[in-house]
Amino acid sequence: MSFETWFVTGSSTGAGKTVLTVLLARYLRRVGRDVRAVKPICSGGREDAQALHHAQDAEISIDDINPWFFEAPVAPNLAARREGRMVHLDPVLEFLRGSRKSGRILLIEGAGGLLSPLGEGFDSLDVIQRLGAIPLVACPNQLGVINQARLVLAALPREFRTSARIALMHCREADASVEGNRVLLEEYFDPNRIVEIPWIPGYLSDGFPAALEPILSQWLEPVLSGSGFSG
Repeated sequence: MSFETWFVTGSSTGAGKTVLTVLLARYLRRVGRDVRAVKPICSGGREDAQALHHAQDAEISIDDINPWFFEAPVAPNLAARREGRMVHLDPVLEFLRGSRKSGRILLIEGAGGLLSPLGEGFDSLDVIQRLGAIPLVACPNQLGVINQARLVLAALPREFRTSARIALMHCREADASVEGNRVLLEEYFDPNRIVEIPWIPGYLSDGFPAALEPILSQWLEPVLSGSGFSG
C-alpha cells in the first residue's frame, strides 16, 4: 500500500469527487506538502481538470493534469470510441507513475463511480489496485448514501477496504436523512475514517476554508504520518 498515492473515487457520478480533490490539494499545499493532483481521464467537459489546475495555482498544464479528454458526456470509454479512440490501462498507469516522486503525494481523481468503465477493460478499482493507492470515497450526504457507501466498500478488496476513508459531501439542498446518515454509517464503518464536508459555494474560486483545516487534519493524520489507515 502506497501512503503517497491517493485515489478519490465516488459512490456515483456527481458525488463530489472534484470538490473533495480540490479541497485536499489546497489543504496539502497549505500545510506545506508537495502534492500533484491529476484527473487522467474525463469526458463531457474539462471543468474538473480546470478546477484542479486552478487549485495548483496553474503550476502545471491542463494536459499534464488530464491527458485523456473526450467530448461526449458519456462514460469515458464510450466517449473515446465515438472519437475512434481507445484508452488502455498500461499508458494510464505509466502516466500516473511518471507523476509520482519521492516525498510527493499523488492525488488522483477518478471519473464516475468506482466501477464505472474508464477505458478498455478497466475501471478505477483496477487503477487503485495496480498502484496500491489509498481509496478516498466521496459520497453525497443524502438519502440512499448508506447503501451507496456500503456497496463501494464491498467492492474493494479487503486490504483496500481497511485503508479506505469516506467523505460525506453535503449537498446544496439538505434532505431529512442528513442528520442521521453519519451515525448510521458508523455502525458499519470505523467512525475515525469518516468525515463530513459542508456545502461550500464558490470552492473553485475561493481560497481554502480555514474551518476545514482541523477537520481534514484529523481525518488524514494517519496517512500523513505514515501510520496507515487500517482499523
